[in-house]
Amino acid sequence: MRSGLSRTEIQEKMRELVEALFTNIPSGVGSHRKDHKLNREEERRVLKKGAQWAVEKGFGSAEDLGHIEEQGCIEGADPDRVSEKAMDRGRAQLGTLGSGNHFVEVGYVEEVFDEGVARALDLWKDQVTIIVHTGSRGLGHQVCDDYIRVMMNAARKYQIELPDPQLCCAPISSPEGKEYLEAMACAANFAFTNRQMITHWVRETFEQVFRKGPKDLKLDLIYDVCHNIAKIEIHSVNGKNRKLCIHRKGATRAFPPNHSDIPSDYQSIGQPVLIPGDMGRCSYVLVGTERAMEETFGSTCHGAGRVMSRHQAIKAAKGRAVARELENKGIIVKGASRGTIVEEIPDAYKDVNDVVNVVHHAGISRKVVKLVPMGVIKG
Repeated sequence: MRSGLSRTEIQEKMRELVEALFTNIPSGVGSHRKDHKLNREEERRVLKKGAQWAVEKGFGSAEDLGHIEEQGCIEGADPDRVSEKAMDRGRAQLGTLGSGNHFVEVGYVEEVFDEGVARALDLWKDQVTIIVHTGSRGLGHQVCDDYIRVMMNAARKYQIELPDPQLCCAPISSPEGKEYLEAMACAANFAFTNRQMITHWVRETFEQVFRKGPKDLKLDLIYDVCHNIAKIEIHSVNGKNRKLCIHRKGATRAFPPNHSDIPSDYQSIGQPVLIPGDMGRCSYVLVGTERAMEETFGSTCHGAGRVMSRHQAIKAAKGRAVARELENKGIIVKGASRGTIVEEIPDAYKDVNDVVNVVHHAGISRKVVKLVPMGVIKG
């Protein structure tokens, strides 16, 4: 999200803002909202309608939907393919951040690489931005667990040889494959709804802390895009257009200018691409390219990627006051527990600058602006 605020306007209230975000957005393992627990029928509507459900309930506006991948709703979702256990896990978790590497980050534009594209995205130097990173919570995790068992049986049934015991699969056109895609679409729609609700609470929190209305704050959604999903798309293979199932895991879509699946106001520049780093360095906004369509099925990387496991990170941080270290760099961090912050130390990740330079120079996405964190809440 972008804002109408500059870095200097929020600096003095950064700690208050981080505390308020942490209060208003439930975070951490098993986090849930007492005020928004769904009944079964309402949850089914979320799984079918995605972010449109959230907008209908007053969380954001129709303008937001235009800036979400697939307008915030993957077609073909069938709640009957989602187990009761998954439904139970998701019911109280809508509108929550969760744990692990999920975060809400307030930062600012430190550097502009492409003035023309930045103008089209209404991004400018020292402007305050917000990144929300979370997904389908326990519901999506349970959908994955449930269908791993289905896929393992399907691989044996269809006599598919796999090179690793940790892999499983089913033919897309098989009953098992179709059912998984229908369940996965439900999880994706839950994730779109979850992020839309958190976006709404980010806006409310800024209004509360800065005592300004929406017209002054201008907290507009630039883009919301998936990074763990299988999508049916048309791509050129050996000069012929083919319908393919593109599975982006730890990858994100990077469609070029004039692609029919990106918002009308981004047609001239290409799809916004969001690549977060770690809470101590920076993140990037890029745009998709024609090269990505030719070489990577319209995809680029999603983030910096870990170089340490969570266990290794805990060992590396032993005896360190990580939150104090970050505060000394001008970054206020609030986590659901000290353990969360320790597991997510900046050293646990590759330097996102190196990663982004690779995809930029490879031509599969193009740098627009660099964002530096000022305040972060972690699950």
